[in-house]
Amino acid sequence: MKFGTQLRQLHLMGDGIMENCISSYPNVGSNLITRKINAKDWDIYDKEKQLGRVWINNEQYFEGIPIKVWEYYIGGYQPAQKWLKDRAGCILNYSDIIHYLKIIAALHETKRTIRSIDKIDLE
Repeated sequence: MKFGTQLRQLHLMGDGIMENCISSYPNVGSNLITRKINAKDWDIYDKEKQLGRVWINNEQYFEGIPIKVWEYYIGGYQPAQKWLKDRAGCILNYSDIIHYLKIIAALHETKRTIRSIDKIDLE
C-alpha cells in the first residue's frame, strides 16, 4: 500500500516533489524551443554519474537528467522527451520550466520506487 501511495503522489506531482528536484535550467535566454528534441539534442556531460542535458535551442538546456530517466518508457511513451517535443516552437514560461523539472523529479523517484517494488518477495 505504501508504494502505491508513493506512486500516486509522484504521478500527481503533488506538494514536495521539488524537494526531489535533480535537474536544472541554468541559462537565461528566449526559452523558445527551436530544436526537434531528438538524439542530437541530448548529450551526456557526466559519464560517471550518467547525467545528461537536453538542448531546447542553441543557448539553453535542461541538465542533470539521468540517462535512465531520459530513456524511461511509460505506456509506449518517453515522457521526458515527449513533453518537450510536444512544445516545439513554443516559448517556455516560468511555470512550464518548473513543471518540466517536476516531471524529471517524478520520473526519477518513480524509477526508484519501482526498483523497490521489484525487490519484494511475493512468496
